[in-house]
Amino acid sequence: MSSYVLGIDQSTQGTKVLLFGPAGEIIDRLDKSHHQYIDERGWVEHDPIEIWQNLKGLVAALLQKNAVSAREIAAIGISNQRETAMAWDRLTGEPVYRAIVWQCARGTAICEKMRRQGLAQMVQDYTGLPLSPYFSAAKLAWILQNVPEARKKMQADRLCMGTMDSWLVFCMTHGQSFRTDYSNASRTQLFDIDQLAWSEEVCRAFGIRPEALPTVTDSNGLYGVTDFDGTLDAPIPIHAVFGDSHAALYGQACHQPGMAKATYGTGSSVMMNIGEKPLRSQHGLVTSLAWCLDGKPSYVLEGNINYTGATISWLKDSLQLIQSPQETEALARKANPRDTSYFVPAFTGLGAPYWASNAQGLFTGITRLTGKNEMVRAVLDSIAYQINDVAALMQQESGHKLPALRVDGGPTKNAYLMQFQTDILDCPVEIPSAEELSAIGAAYGAGIAAGIYGQETVFQTLKRHAFTPKMDAEDRQARLAGWKRAIGQVLAPLAAHNS
Repeated sequence: MSSYVLGIDQSTQGTKVLLFGPAGEIIDRLDKSHHQYIDERGWVEHDPIEIWQNLKGLVAALLQKNAVSAREIAAIGISNQRETAMAWDRLTGEPVYRAIVWQCARGTAICEKMRRQGLAQMVQDYTGLPLSPYFSAAKLAWILQNVPEARKKMQADRLCMGTMDSWLVFCMTHGQSFRTDYSNASRTQLFDIDQLAWSEEVCRAFGIRPEALPTVTDSNGLYGVTDFDGTLDAPIPIHAVFGDSHAALYGQACHQPGMAKATYGTGSSVMMNIGEKPLRSQHGLVTSLAWCLDGKPSYVLEGNINYTGATISWLKDSLQLIQSPQETEALARKANPRDTSYFVPAFTGLGAPYWASNAQGLFTGITRLTGKNEMVRAVLDSIAYQINDVAALMQQESGHKLPALRVDGGPTKNAYLMQFQTDILDCPVEIPSAEELSAIGAAYGAGIAAGIYGQETVFQTLKRHAFTPKMDAEDRQARLAGWKRAIGQVLAPLAAHNS
């Protein structure tokens, strides 16, 4: 009997493939990074062919390493970087352009033009998302406006446009299946989250034909079967697809309204389950589909932050203040407690809840006390402040008080950051025993759909370690006030310019 499940996490930095056992335990994982194409304008791209080749190689290597045959794999689950968007030829499978990564703000002019045309509210009403180059729609519109081949293929009904999951499913099924799930669809800024269908009005506003978009399928639906382009000796069903943050929410067992998680990756997603009906935010959060399981949709409030874990990479690669991310915890603990510096990491604008795509980052409050240790601490603290901005607003708008924030991602290993996070949030922060929550969520969804895992038992394999608040209220409020002043310094020039 097939008793293993493969979990694929196609992240911003690379591809991860995990092998799960009969009880949902992680047996092994392999991963491989792909090239980041970044130019002087800050535009960010990936090579989708490179990603597909990496995935095929990893799957074959993982199964060979563990002496597991394809016939022993019951199902595959996929989680993916969400708003990254691309277009390819429906007949040949050849991309017409590189994938435009979610961090890339090249669609800003397109969004600004639409805003001047009075289309911003219409877009948000249908999609639950504020008009922004962050989402897929403006990236796809940019391809259509700047790649003549793409326009020609769309007019000839030969163009596929989608997110990374739909590209991988297309490749995995030899072009037989062009599908995405509800969570990914809801992040494109083209999907009507009330009617659960592509919005013709919004697609028209962006110049996109709905026929070029994938079929939207249950997150635990059957997406086809794959032998990874002949790499394996037997086909395996693809039985779950989730956007990575949604997969992490599912893997964290945040299945009830009011439960929330934060994923610390290159950027961060803070997400709260709000149940079966959408709730529109009035203050900068977005409403999306958490997932749709067996025909039953669930919704979330979410705030996306452009730069969290990536700020630590910046300390290492650009400033060369550290040799490895592990150093940051000790350096932050050595920082002078009287230092008043703050860092706002608006490298390519600010995400939720500010949505200021033209914002620029800054260090502020610097004095003679500020040195290397203090700068490192300010960078770590900026992660926690940004998470708190979103979490506080979620509680306010949803009416749910957070019982705890469940967290995942590499930076959660930093005990200084996690303690500061719980202190600023003033609620417990819970870290699961396993790290790869996006892959876990996708694999568990696939395994449950395939009848390998039990819904009530498989999530019990995760144990949790909790950090609890220790900071007094006066200190917390003073620190938050300093952060708000720093944010104000970033936003004030933009407000003056717009006026």
